[in-house]
Amino acid sequence: MEEGGEQGTYIMVGTKRMRCGHTTGTCAAAAAKASAIALLTGSFPENVEILTPKGILLKLPVEEPFTDGKTAKCAVRKDGGDDQDATHGTLIFSEVGRTDSGIEIDGGKGVGRVTRKGLDQPPGNAAINKTPRSMIREALEDVSFAYGYAGGFSVIVSVPEGEEISVRTFNPRLGIEGGISILGTSGIVEPMSERALIESIKKEMDVHAAAGEKVLLIVPGNYGKEFSDSIPGIDDGMCVKCSNFIGEMLDHACELETDIVLISNIGKIVKVAGGIMNTHSRNADCRMEIIASNAILAGADLETARNILGCISTDDALGFLSPALMEKTSGILMEKIQFYMNHRTGGKIRTGAVMFSSVYGLLGKTENADQLIKEVTGI
Repeated sequence: MEEGGEQGTYIMVGTKRMRCGHTTGTCAAAAAKASAIALLTGSFPENVEILTPKGILLKLPVEEPFTDGKTAKCAVRKDGGDDQDATHGTLIFSEVGRTDSGIEIDGGKGVGRVTRKGLDQPPGNAAINKTPRSMIREALEDVSFAYGYAGGFSVIVSVPEGEEISVRTFNPRLGIEGGISILGTSGIVEPMSERALIESIKKEMDVHAAAGEKVLLIVPGNYGKEFSDSIPGIDDGMCVKCSNFIGEMLDHACELETDIVLISNIGKIVKVAGGIMNTHSRNADCRMEIIASNAILAGADLETARNILGCISTDDALGFLSPALMEKTSGILMEKIQFYMNHRTGGKIRTGAVMFSSVYGLLGKTENADQLIKEVTGI
């Protein structure tokens, strides 16, 4: 549910009322509009109105205005609302000049440059995505119409702190160098939005697929990456992190028609053995229940199952299993993980998985995991 008011736009996230912000793309478009007004009139507005693709009209303060008559430049500050990421509070500048016709958009200092295929913009372009580019054009067309201007504009978007900020974003993994991306599909930052993270994961998968990779190595996070680095032939940068979004990752792999092998600590992947495709604890846990029930299938007694159910961590739970019982339980878990991954993908792609423990090491693999890894590494 969304509601507006003088203090901003709010949505309900669970039971909390949380304030929305506005994207770097909205900032760039608003700054471009204010700069164009100043270029044509000689003075900057104190605030500038911008209509976001979501249909929400924003009135944003203009900061650090400057014009020499040939170009005009100002900034609008990024606001993450109640979802404050690395770019929150950053000034996004747009410098506007006159041209004979059309609207040319490029990135300056602190705006990244695309170096790999599979992203919103082709290699060589500034990392200013399609929707922000459209917003900038529409804003400048409105200014041209309002002031009877028949010429064109050039726009340079810059972020003085962008290169420093970019190391805290996905950009280095995506092959975007030299700064941040100018982003936003709705123009609005929705707090605690999983959608933005899922889109980042999809983009990273797109980059790997565009590079010709037919099998993608997927890890939920740093534990999976550290374990995968120990596998011969797997180098830094080969793995895509999917966080908790196993289901969305598998769905997108089907769209890309790429096979995947998921390498994960048991604490995450054991949930997949229960058909759970979003492994965040707020959605589902059941780790101990899944381990205990499958340990019983493997031959564990009732007392062992009770002990497992009383555990807090998966490593503690494994400690109640003998080596032989741990191996048999892991084998049953891998069969179920394979089943649910195949069920999610409908057999459209090949899927495999590797499960490990930080304490006990490798626990199990699905039957085709080794073959998929071999196709990636060539070893």
